[in-house]
Amino acid sequence: MIAIIDYDAGNIKSVEKALQYLGADTILTRDKNEILNADKVILPGVGSFGDAMNRLRKYELEPVIREVVDKGTPFLGICLGLQLLFESSEETPGVEGLSILKGKIIRIPEGEYLKIPHMGWNSLHLVNEGRLFAGIDEGSYVYFVHSYYLKAEDDSIVKATTQYNTCIHASVEKDNVFACQFHPEKSSKVGLKMLENFLAV
Repeated sequence: MIAIIDYDAGNIKSVEKALQYLGADTILTRDKNEILNADKVILPGVGSFGDAMNRLRKYELEPVIREVVDKGTPFLGICLGLQLLFESSEETPGVEGLSILKGKIIRIPEGEYLKIPHMGWNSLHLVNEGRLFAGIDEGSYVYFVHSYYLKAEDDSIVKATTQYNTCIHASVEKDNVFACQFHPEKSSKVGLKMLENFLAV
């Protein structure tokens, strides 16, 4: 069973549909026991870093997520779900993230030709042999929607980058924790392959 954490942060249904298309049993839940007993857990999300952290705390999900990670259950953060795994975000100064991974979320710098937010398809540069990217070609395109990006403290956890006014750490992996800034569930066959790879972990 794949638990998709429901904390009122958007894009949950599209993640569920993509997983069901791949034949996975899914449950949308914020129930502690359902999350802890799941084979794999996904934290999706769109919106504001501070609002999302407030909702995780309101629903008492922060310790549940830590327990999932500590017990070694495969865990995938998507879009805002990636950002929440880190320490802080310039979007909401003073709000602490989950700090499961080390790094900062920074506003994408303004550029002469590229608009913020970054919305649309960008190619990935694959590094450090990420398990999500098995069977995926260098330069594959995936779908992004964001105004803030990850700068991870430890480059060795970065598995994919993209360029958009700066070098964006687009996907990370450490032990049982995986995360993507882009939306695999909206990234056509490439994204479905990544989700399939996650299901196979």
